Amino acid sequence: PPAHSRNDWIGPPDKHSNLRPVIFYVSPEESSLERRLREARQEAQTCDQRFWARHNRAFCQEKEEFIYSRLKAKGLEMRDVTGQKATLSAEEMADFYKDFLSKNFRKHMQYNRDWYKRNFTITFLMGQVALARALRWLRWKKKNVGN
Repeated sequence: PPAHSRNDWIGPPDKHSNLRPVIFYVSPEESSLERRLREARQEAQTCDQRFWARHNRAFCQEKEEFIYSRLKAKGLEMRDVTGQKATLSAEEMADFYKDFLSKNFRKHMQYNRDWYKRNFTITFLMGQVALARALRWLRWKKKNVGN
């Protein structure tokens, strides 16, 4: 982002996680509470990027292995005679998706629990920051009205 920017910047999707990374704006007057909020948001982003990159890699690898094993069982190659990549029917792929989700159910549940905890903390910190800013504004307003 340009040096004069006062906003967070959102980048293009990461090629592994498919999540859009955020470059967080750091205010020169950032309070310790605002810093805690920014760091909590950065940590949440890092955890999400790491989880989804691992998950997507495992998904793609297992999907390719599934397709290869099914095609091999049918006596087919990964590519047909025209060079096109061979595919399976929607019903066959549904078997893979169901098995993959079942096998990773506990990982997803743990991720969801952690996600809710992190986001509850972020929401709580956002409320504290908003309250602190409102009180700061009211004190400033009161001080300037008296002049």
